[in-house]
Amino acid sequence: MTKPLSGIKQVFVKTSGGSISVSGASGQASRVEVYISGNNGNGQLSKDEIKKRLENYDLDVAVNGSELHATAKSKNSGFFNWKNSLNISFKVFVSKEVATSLNTSGGSIHLDNLNGKQEFETSGGSLHVDQLTGVIHGRTSGGSINVSNSGQDIDLQTSGGSITAANCQGHIKLGTSGGSLRLEGLKGTINATTSGGSIHGNDINGELVTGTSGGSINLSKLSCALAASTSGGSFHVQFDNVGKYVKIDANGGGANLDLPAKQGVDLDIRGDRVNTNIADNFNGSKEKEKVQGKLNGGGPLVEVRVNGRVTLNLN
Repeated sequence: MTKPLSGIKQVFVKTSGGSISVSGASGQASRVEVYISGNNGNGQLSKDEIKKRLENYDLDVAVNGSELHATAKSKNSGFFNWKNSLNISFKVFVSKEVATSLNTSGGSIHLDNLNGKQEFETSGGSLHVDQLTGVIHGRTSGGSINVSNSGQDIDLQTSGGSITAANCQGHIKLGTSGGSLRLEGLKGTINATTSGGSIHGNDINGELVTGTSGGSINLSKLSCALAASTSGGSFHVQFDNVGKYVKIDANGGGANLDLPAKQGVDLDIRGDRVNTNIADNFNGSKEKEKVQGKLNGGGPLVEVRVNGRVTLNLN
């Protein structure tokens, strides 16, 4: 089912069982495509069976001024036989300058090539975001998150899946209660945390605050300020350029820290044992359990606290 539209600036979509996709492109004609399938393991239904089951649903696509509203919901607020239920999904194609408000209780949400305020939520599916600019606010209770080529204000959270963020900039907030984090090519003020997974980051600029309660942290090609912590895993961090501060806490494993050999920093490194290749241009003390002093005349404070072995390398 397809419905052509025009002049859309805001998109509101709500469905109880299907996925939602909104895609923008300059100059294209706006339209809504509706996809209907069975929800009982047999997605292929006859037109007559779909028509019969749709009697139990309110399905509406309407335009009110510059607003598009697409809704699919069951008429039965109480008990409803899931074997006779439907997945009703929407694909919306609009111009690029469009804001959205999207909600589904059982499917994934895809957004791409939009400029504006995007708010979206699913109780059981994944979030896929690409080429968005503006305010990006998304939630899922059980799925993964993938965001790429986007900015400037990103806030994405999941209660049960992993998060991958690539080539994004601006103010970025990412959180998961049960999955890993993979960060690639991010620039700006970044806050990314997980309660149960590992953290991998590469090519980060600006400021990064990150942490995990149960996994390892591996960060490379950093040119940023950093506050990072783990309660249960190992730690490896490599800087191309140290930002305005570095604060590292690792309670469950050792830590490897690679710093640029020629940059000036203040060092305050403490662990069960501290090994380092520092030789020249260092003014301070090197002891078995700590290294304190100024490297190359001093600069940003690099503070490390580890319940384990610390290896400090200059590269």
